[in-house]
Amino acid sequence: MRTRRLANLNAYKLGRATIGTASWKARVTAIREICPDILAVQEVIVDETRPSSEWAAEASAVVQRLAAETGLSATTVRPGGARGPTAMANNRERGWYTALLWNPDTVAPVEGGFRPYGAPDFWHGLTTLQFDIGAAVPITVASYHGDPFRGDWRRQEGIRLKSIFRTTGGAKPGLALGDFNALSAATIDGPGGERYYDSEPYRDQDHDDLEYQLLEGTIGTEQLADRRQSVVLLRRGFMVDAAAHLRVPWHPTVGHWEDGRGDPDPWGPRRIDLIYATRPVEPALVSYFTHKSPAAEEASDHLPVVCDIEPSKIPRTGRA
Repeated sequence: MRTRRLANLNAYKLGRATIGTASWKARVTAIREICPDILAVQEVIVDETRPSSEWAAEASAVVQRLAAETGLSATTVRPGGARGPTAMANNRERGWYTALLWNPDTVAPVEGGFRPYGAPDFWHGLTTLQFDIGAAVPITVASYHGDPFRGDWRRQEGIRLKSIFRTTGGAKPGLALGDFNALSAATIDGPGGERYYDSEPYRDQDHDDLEYQLLEGTIGTEQLADRRQSVVLLRRGFMVDAAAHLRVPWHPTVGHWEDGRGDPDPWGPRRIDLIYATRPVEPALVSYFTHKSPAAEEASDHLPVVCDIEPSKIPRTGRA
């Protein structure tokens, strides 16, 4: 059996008005270049001036159009085999959606395995779906978009996200992909001892947005990144950061759009688009990379991140 490829893309305000534009075509091209078996997407947006009762239909149309043009599916399956809703979720108060898409020729959604989460658990919606990827047991995949403003909330979201992958005394097999809006706390060994895989990027910065990313009390002094969300996920090896675990060369996922293009970026190059694998999936991690191509750089202010896993290496017990 071949490996299965999972990828993540924050698609930068992907809405109805973008369909057919050059940026839409760049997103489609980038996704086709990656050839994912499972794709997590963030920032599907709707017109929030319209009644909220119309949001889901609008978002679903965008996700389904993206699926159709990339050769993927986004339609879940209800218990008993009936057609289910589009695999997407939002906070009911906001018209920003996360979503999951997949290659129907290589993986299959589990009947009744779709669950969307919204407020009060997540600032953006969290999309989760169980997949049959050819492993001994199904895996759970989550598309996550972290709170952009509040470190305390990101930590709480980390706890809630972790709970979705929890089973009594252990972890379910699964992966969380997304724009975490914060740096990872994963560490690696180096010549000087243990260090963060993502070095501190904020030490020499001086702007008002720092309080969204720094630990309380370090603004103007050490300027340390708030990594508490990641600490929760990584504690006791519950999850691993796929990039750090595989020790691939560090590569930023944001910062390639210059100021004045899209939303101004005061942060510089950072890696905030992440893939976390739970303990049972860790042995199955084969490769990881940041996808950088002309289409990917045009598609979004976030570059896609990609990992390959070997289904046969996920234990039959389905927990660890």
